[in-house]
Amino acid sequence: MEYEIKPRSRIHLNFSELWLFRELTYFFVWRDIKIKYKQTVLGASWAILQPVLLMLIFTLFFSRIIGQKELSMPYPAFVFSGLIFWNVFASGLANAGNSMVSNANIIKKIYFPRIIIPISSVLSTLVDFSISFVLFLILTFIYPMEISWLSMIIVLPISLCIVLFTTFGLGSLLAALNVKYRDFRYVIPFFIQILLFLTPVIYPVSIIPEGILLDILLLNPLATALDIFRAAVSGAEMDFMLMTRGLLFSVVLLIAGMLYFRKTEYYFADLA
Repeated sequence: MEYEIKPRSRIHLNFSELWLFRELTYFFVWRDIKIKYKQTVLGASWAILQPVLLMLIFTLFFSRIIGQKELSMPYPAFVFSGLIFWNVFASGLANAGNSMVSNANIIKKIYFPRIIIPISSVLSTLVDFSISFVLFLILTFIYPMEISWLSMIIVLPISLCIVLFTTFGLGSLLAALNVKYRDFRYVIPFFIQILLFLTPVIYPVSIIPEGILLDILLLNPLATALDIFRAAVSGAEMDFMLMTRGLLFSVVLLIAGMLYFRKTEYYFADLA
């Protein structure tokens, strides 16, 4: 098969080209998965241990502070339902943000759509997500709680899409910035740590009083993803306006990140 390379606008998003290079995307995803646990003693077991240990730590320190009456499910299940999505974002953003620099040798040698690199960094987190979600299902049987299975099945892909769109939008933006300004390699982990406490992973949205603080919190599409998923799991009334707003905002972040990445892509080979 022959590919014709044509001059492209710096703000043009060529999705057909991404489709042509889909096999390369699969390769990068599989490579990222293997590298993650390479030369580790426990290997893929970390995909189980990491969220479980975080759940135990957060439960130990925050369960009594928040109180069960504020929650729609037992606290361990509550915090784990947030961690399964948060870990996709945190791991995906960290990997995507540094992906262009860490793949500099490949970028300089051959042509392919550079956006594939941060895409694969984000998609590789879905393996850990799948394992964590199975663990969450196990928790729903361990702790006495009523589950709305149909609602959960319907809302799960919506919440996951919101998280993936947000992660890839911010990840592609930071990947481009990190090539030009290497300070961002230090900004990314700090940004993730701060955002953990600005996202209702370890606390429910209900403890935030109504007002400007709550409005700002709900501008975070990750907060929307967690809130609607937990509402679906517990069978609570769904806020469709919140769901729509979160999905739209995540799409805006996705498009903005991709456009900036595409606009600055021309200097990657020189600076990476």
